Amino acid sequence: MEGHIEISRAVEDRIRALPCWTGRIEIAPLKGGISNESYLVSDGAGRHVVRFGRDYPFHHVFRERELMTARAAHAAGFGPEVQYAEPGLMVSAFLGAKTFGAEDVAAERRRVAVLLRRFHTEMPAEISAAAFLFWPFHVVRDYARTLKDGGSRMKPHLPGYLALAEELEAAQVPLPIVFGHNDLLPTNILDDGDRLWLIDFEYAGFSTAMFDLAGATSNAGLSPEEAEDFLDAYFGGAPDPAIRRSHAAMQCASLLREAMWSMVSELHLTAPGADYVGYTADNLDRLDRALDHYRTKYGKHTK
Repeated sequence: MEGHIEISRAVEDRIRALPCWTGRIEIAPLKGGISNESYLVSDGAGRHVVRFGRDYPFHHVFRERELMTARAAHAAGFGPEVQYAEPGLMVSAFLGAKTFGAEDVAAERRRVAVLLRRFHTEMPAEISAAAFLFWPFHVVRDYARTLKDGGSRMKPHLPGYLALAEELEAAQVPLPIVFGHNDLLPTNILDDGDRLWLIDFEYAGFSTAMFDLAGATSNAGLSPEEAEDFLDAYFGGAPDPAIRRSHAAMQCASLLREAMWSMVSELHLTAPGADYVGYTADNLDRLDRALDHYRTKYGKHTK
């Protein structure tokens, strides 16, 4: 997302018309998102983040559920306060915190692991309405249907992706159901100097911990040794070999899901400055490297 991002008159007018401001406001675009538009608004009461977003059924994203989860995350102490919301728009407190990059997740991996353990166990008490289940292998299968029906350029590769997903799913071990974030890109972790925060709850839902553990480590490019240390911090001790294998397989699944997310986005999304074709290629390259490591260490898993 390089370069200056213009704010359209329609967007500016809608932001200025919101009833939640105190006095005059100033608006600036926020960089970083690849599916939603966000803006920093300053008024007499402080600074706020305005986030635009429609329902994306092709990504299993529904804003009413995201809003509920964001409010729950604030109540549980993990996310910023939601100050105002209306269909397609949410206003949250601006934390003024550092946005993590991959190197920050690596350096602070044990803090991130402890944050996730708390999030997984403390969030369910604040969740309301119907439960949403996030299972990455179902997501991959549904993405494959969307890509096939939409005439994606990646259609010839879909049988191979589905076979790989089946192999990686077979390597998973039973774990307790927790409430997961399920989109742990480094930029969704913030550090205000005293504590870590999580943002962007579009994909949050009940799951096992493994997708978050794999996503946090694979998206940040942690080395195998750093990933082992991360797991040690999360589980409170070295996990058994089955957990380590399951995690390595889920790291591959996380990258496969992210790549297919981008393929679907190629068909359906146009975010300012987003290069979905390039993002697809990047994640497929990372998947190849992760899969080579996984199969070299563990071989192929079959049911």
